[in-house]
Amino acid sequence: MSKAPLRVAVTGAAGQIGYALLPRIASGAMFGPDQPVILQLIEIPVEKAMAALQGVAMELEDCAFPLLQDMVLTSDVNVGFKDVNWALLVGSKPRGPGMERGDLIKENGPIFTGQGRAINDHGASDVRTVVVGNPCNTNALIAMHSAPDVPNDRFTAMTRLDQNRAMAQLATKAGVASSDVTNATIWGNHSATQVPDYINTKIGGKPASEVITDMDWLRGEFFTTVQKRGAAIIAARGLSSAMSAANGLVDHVRDLFLGCEGTRSVCVPSDGSYGVTEGLISSFPVRCTGDNGYEIVQGLELDDFLQERLVATVAELAGEKDVVADLL
Repeated sequence: MSKAPLRVAVTGAAGQIGYALLPRIASGAMFGPDQPVILQLIEIPVEKAMAALQGVAMELEDCAFPLLQDMVLTSDVNVGFKDVNWALLVGSKPRGPGMERGDLIKENGPIFTGQGRAINDHGASDVRTVVVGNPCNTNALIAMHSAPDVPNDRFTAMTRLDQNRAMAQLATKAGVASSDVTNATIWGNHSATQVPDYINTKIGGKPASEVITDMDWLRGEFFTTVQKRGAAIIAARGLSSAMSAANGLVDHVRDLFLGCEGTRSVCVPSDGSYGVTEGLISSFPVRCTGDNGYEIVQGLELDDFLQERLVATVAELAGEKDVVADLL
C-alpha cells in the first residue's frame, strides 16, 4: 500500500461501542478503502478488561483485514496515544443509580484531564480528538483545556448519532428514504436539551417543516424522540446504544477526514456564532472541508420555539462548564 498508516487510538476499546466500532475502522469504513491503519487500543487497568481486550484483538486478527497493519494493546494512556493521528475517546464512566448529571461530570472530569494531557504530550503533530464518552461536550472541553499545545479546533464531540436519529424519524414520517433527508441539524448539548432543527433540515431539498406540516408533531413527538432516544434504547434492550453510536462515530470521522457535501452536525468549540458562548463546545451545523477541516455554517434562521430551546441548551453547557471550572 502506498499510503502511510494512520494511528488510531480508541479508549474503552473492549466495550460494546468499541466492539462494534473496531471492525468498521479496520475495514476502511472510517478512513477509506485504501487507507491502512494501526489500532492503539486502550482499556482500564483491570484484569477482566484487559483480558476482554485481548479477545477483541484476537477477533480482529481472525478477520484478516488487509488495511489493519498492527495493533497496540495497553492500559497506559501515554503508550496508547503515542504518535496517534486520531484519538477516539469512547470510554467513560457510566451514570450509576441515583447519580445526577453533575455527579457524572465530576467523576469523568479527571479521566479526560489525563487523556488530554497524554494526547498533548504524545500524540502526532496533526492529532485530532473526538469525544464520545458522555457527557461528551464537557468531556471534550476538559480534554481540550488539558492539551494546550493542540489547536482547539482539533477537538470535537459527537452529535452525529443524534443527527442520524433525526434523519430516520423525519424520513419515516414523510414516507421517504433517509437519503432524502439532508443538512440535518442538531444544536447545543448532546443531552436531553439538544435541539433537533426542523427548519434548516431538508427533505427533498425543502425545509422539513414544509414537507411535514404537522407542527405539533415536529415540536412534540419528533423533538422528544430524538432527545430521549438513548433512554428509550436502554429501556428496550437493557443496555445503551452501541451499534448506532459506533456507526455515528464512523460517519463523524469519515466526513471530517474525507469531506462531504451539504452540512453535518458536529460539536465544536464555539466562536460565538448564533449566540452560543464562545469557548463552549456545542453542536452546530458545519461544512466538512476535507483534510480534516470544517467551518460553522452561518446565516441560518431559527423560529422562536427553536431559539428558546437553543438558549436553554447553551445554559446547560455553561452550567456544566461551571461544574468543572477547577479542571479548565
